[in-house]
Amino acid sequence: MIDEILEDAESRMAKSVAALQKEFSRIRTGRAHVSLLDGLTVEYYGAETPLNQVANVVVEDARTLAVNPWEKAMVSAVEKAIIDSDLGLNPNTAGMSIRIPLPPLTEERRKDLVRVVRGEAEGGRVAVRNIRRDANSDFKQLEKEKEISEDEERGAQDSVQKLTDKFVAQIDSVLGEKEKDLMEM
Repeated sequence: MIDEILEDAESRMAKSVAALQKEFSRIRTGRAHVSLLDGLTVEYYGAETPLNQVANVVVEDARTLAVNPWEKAMVSAVEKAIIDSDLGLNPNTAGMSIRIPLPPLTEERRKDLVRVVRGEAEGGRVAVRNIRRDANSDFKQLEKEKEISEDEERGAQDSVQKLTDKFVAQIDSVLGEKEKDLMEM
């Protein structure tokens, strides 16, 4: 019973860290990366469709993305979606290809992004702590129902705390890498 709760807590904590990493991949650094456009959708035959399902997105060089729609009619729709996004990008269209130069980030914008990243990381830490709280309340409930002893409950809570420390350390590590990435010129 205790092992099941610990396994569940560990898998949920791992998912929280993975979600944080995915969120960080959407935050733009000075370098081009295809995940920058992951959240974009395009109007395609009356339905909102993810950009990667109507076009090929590739990194052309360190500061340029290239988007190649699969249909000529989609070029203007893709370009409009990129302009309307809150990414602050200005695409250049040449025939069937759309090039997106990424302007270098200003020092002020970098500091703003670091603040955003720190906020996201704190949200990840809170999520991990909430999972710890849920697991601990499950242990207390089991102890209350006399399914486990007080010593087993205390040991299980120590195990959950170790898991929490491990995943909070992972979050801090991911945060440090992203901050370093953002502050690089």
